[in-house]
Amino acid sequence: MSGKIRIGTVGLGLMGSSIATCLLSAGHEVTSLVKQMEKADAARERILKFLQQLKEEGRLKEPPEKIILRLTITDNISTLAGHELVIESIVEHIGIKKQLFRELETVLLPDAIIGSNTSAIPVSMLQDGLQHPERILGVHWGEPAHVLRFLEVICGKGSDIRNAEKVMTLAEGWGKEPSLVKKDIRGFISNRLMYAMMREAFNLVENGYASYADIDRACRNDFGYWITFAGPFRFMDLTGIPAYLHVMEGLFPELDNSTKAPAFMEQLVASGAKGVSNAQGFYPYTEATAEKWEKLFVEFTYEIRNLSEKYPQNIGDL
Repeated sequence: MSGKIRIGTVGLGLMGSSIATCLLSAGHEVTSLVKQMEKADAARERILKFLQQLKEEGRLKEPPEKIILRLTITDNISTLAGHELVIESIVEHIGIKKQLFRELETVLLPDAIIGSNTSAIPVSMLQDGLQHPERILGVHWGEPAHVLRFLEVICGKGSDIRNAEKVMTLAEGWGKEPSLVKKDIRGFISNRLMYAMMREAFNLVENGYASYADIDRACRNDFGYWITFAGPFRFMDLTGIPAYLHVMEGLFPELDNSTKAPAFMEQLVASGAKGVSNAQGFYPYTEATAEKWEKLFVEFTYEIRNLSEKYPQNIGDL
């Protein structure tokens, strides 16, 4: 599998467009399968806008208008024939994803890799019943996919580790610092860690220990300052391992271990809150302040990417 293979994608919503942008900016030709061709122009404009943002940040060697010429949008699945890698980013529904994979198997060669941008569905469940389960992998992107260095490559029970290694190598060429999940587990790495933190954050709010703002402030100013430089294990190495054992022994028994979603979260979603996208969330927003937060988040994402690149993961390793 060469470095500049032609890559297929399925789905050009916000996330799918971001993935396509990442692949195009890395020099690949991209064929994107969509359900409705009438939405193709809007998707192309969205991708061009993403490319222009990358250009403004000094991350492109070619003009966006030239790069986007490498994009083909189609509603004909047979157009993906001959592609060595196809990455889907469609609705998070196991039945719909598996139907797509069965259709892809009718046009792809047996050794072509199929990657699913699932964030929680176990890869083994997606493999079940397919002709070539060994080629199915989870390829979990962060948002925005064209900016973040994050990528998880997940093996299901039937995956061939050699396929995962191929995608890991390709991902480095996409500007990623990928993580390999060797055994299938729901939520993979980042989501399991993040939701464990969210569960405890809700526990602190619901039991009156702290407000949303106080919890956000603590996260931002404690591990928020070091976690781009180091993950938890490297941080313990840097700051002294023994102290953490003593804290674990006393704290672990008191951490929340509830198995149900927080009641207040269900109430908030039922009320129609989506966050800054509709100016309704944990915090109060006007349309203007919600728009400002979105803009700041995009700016921060680029800045934190630039900072993280100054401190590679393997700096100083033997």
